[in-house]
Amino acid sequence: MENDVLLRMVDICKEFPGVKALDNVSLSVRKGTVHALMGENGAGKSTLMKCLFGIYGKDNGKIFLEGKEINFKSSKEALENGVAMVHQELNQALKRNVMDNIWLGRYPKVGGIMVNERKIYKDTKATFEELGIKVDPKRIMSTMPVSQRQMVEIAKAVSYHSKVIVFDEPTSSLTEKEVDHLFEIINMLRNRGCAIIYISHKMAEILKISDEVTIMRDGQHVATKPAKDLTNEEIIKLMVGRELTNQFPPKTNKSGDVSLEVENLTAQYSHLKGVSFNAHCGEILGLAGLDGSGRTEMLENIFGIATRKYGTIKLHGKPVRNKNSQESIKNGFAMLTEERRATGIFSILNIRENTVISSLKKHKKHGLYLSEKSMKKDTKWSIEAMRTKTPSQETKLRALSGGNQQKVILGRWLLTTPEILLLDEPTRGIDVGAKYEIYQLIIDLANRGKTVIMVSSEMPELLGICDRILVMSGGRLAGDVNAAETTQEEIMAYAAKYV
Repeated sequence: MENDVLLRMVDICKEFPGVKALDNVSLSVRKGTVHALMGENGAGKSTLMKCLFGIYGKDNGKIFLEGKEINFKSSKEALENGVAMVHQELNQALKRNVMDNIWLGRYPKVGGIMVNERKIYKDTKATFEELGIKVDPKRIMSTMPVSQRQMVEIAKAVSYHSKVIVFDEPTSSLTEKEVDHLFEIINMLRNRGCAIIYISHKMAEILKISDEVTIMRDGQHVATKPAKDLTNEEIIKLMVGRELTNQFPPKTNKSGDVSLEVENLTAQYSHLKGVSFNAHCGEILGLAGLDGSGRTEMLENIFGIATRKYGTIKLHGKPVRNKNSQESIKNGFAMLTEERRATGIFSILNIRENTVISSLKKHKKHGLYLSEKSMKKDTKWSIEAMRTKTPSQETKLRALSGGNQQKVILGRWLLTTPEILLLDEPTRGIDVGAKYEIYQLIIDLANRGKTVIMVSSEMPELLGICDRILVMSGGRLAGDVNAAETTQEEIMAYAAKYV
């Protein structure tokens, strides 16, 4: 079995100011296997992989690839030596086309000078055909949904003919059908002898695709076991150090009077057309649908960050215009966006600045300056309520794991005390323990008579946390169902109605 080990990481240590991210972590991955890496947000999973990939320099420890010690100084060096990584946060050239994004930095040349456009197109097509990806190589990246951009990133990793491929939360923006497609690609790579390292919080996926599972907690290795010997309950206990008996908190909220009325909502620059619905005080309203169905567009048009062609919005019976995000916040709306890196976080600012940035007016003293004491108090509440793992309020947001960044943004919006909270994939990339805490915060908000509207690609989440579910299809409202009485099959039937 030792001869099968393709990658070995031994006693890896990594410290950041105020936090020991990795404490003597070891990992062995065999060729032709899928090795899952699990743990709560901030457990050190992505940090360990970034040490392998040359993004971070390790403080101590050794890494061996095919028995030879390696120490990559950059991601370029890692890629050139057979190690690729599909990152959780996409970092792509959105103004360039698909094939540019795949071959950037390694363009084939004609005569050593001119970029060989014909070869790039041909090679991209060949890679897509091999992987069963139906994307035009000449399409501009910014015009594509996140799920298709994710598949492009996966194709890029495969195009390097890598020996080791790291997938960091690869299905966070994929539909169920696309997840099945990804698993076909992974199985193909496994059959070629590739070693796959798969980071995910989705336990059903882990148990379905993995051969072995390594669990980390607080920067340390906890256990490595065959996937077939593990259950959901065992994984949770190893991850969080305690038993988590219920996936969702008890639903104690009750719907009251109508709070939000949306009539004939139609977008100027997307296919959202003629959407009408009501939402109630104390209600958690889910938004389901396939990728591109118009779920995100609906939230963006309500919040004023997308241009509305026509349609009316009423809050407690009074019309609101919500022409932009500032006006929407003033009117009592808040929105957590789908892509935190692009539209949510201020990575160079610290935790406190990111937390209070949407509620600065309440921290003004004598209308002249901001109260440091008041901002610290609110940030302390947010960190404690969200159980955010951070050394201090002064820590730069970019130093936190993706899941902890998400907690900071959610805390930011809760501090605006919104009447209507719009959540687009609020638990994407969040571990099972933190999900429970976020669900409880959502229910607490509804208990205070507020209205929560949430988009989620995870059907069990919608069924477990929502009171009612609106189903979008082809930019239109296709169904309105009671979450307690519906089924996944009924929701999927509505989702395919106008496709």
